[in-house]
Amino acid sequence: MAGEFEHRHGFPPGANEVRPANRDDQTAARALAQASLIPADLVTFYDSIGDVTWADVGNGYFLDPASDVLLRLQEHGAVEIGADEKVHGMVIGSNGGGLSYVAGPDGSVHRTRTASRDEPELDKVADDLRQFLELLERCLTRFVADGEPGSL
Repeated sequence: MAGEFEHRHGFPPGANEVRPANRDDQTAARALAQASLIPADLVTFYDSIGDVTWADVGNGYFLDPASDVLLRLQEHGAVEIGADEKVHGMVIGSNGGGLSYVAGPDGSVHRTRTASRDEPELDKVADDLRQFLELLERCLTRFVADGEPGSL
């Protein structure tokens, strides 16, 4: 399978995993829970899942560990989601092509239109984390079936 992947894509397969949360991840998730920006379902997610790395699905799909989300929030602050409402969210991952995923306090997930996080323009891609994870799963399923990663 690895040889077939390398022949098809021109590079060897990378890390592709859903890593279970360890104690450090759970501690970071509890610290994130103190931030008013994080939706409850994301705290629950990070209590069980350390991170998601699908490096070989298109450009890749990544959901960062809670510790990275927390550090980014501390160092760079929240991301403005709605210009009118002044709603803020936190970057939770990326698509490997430079676009970031931002979780809003209501649980919605947005994707930046450009690689810049300075005054980003965002598009809502899911109403909640469950829907976002289902979309990720569809991207993986499609990639396995026909090599197309989808457009999430």
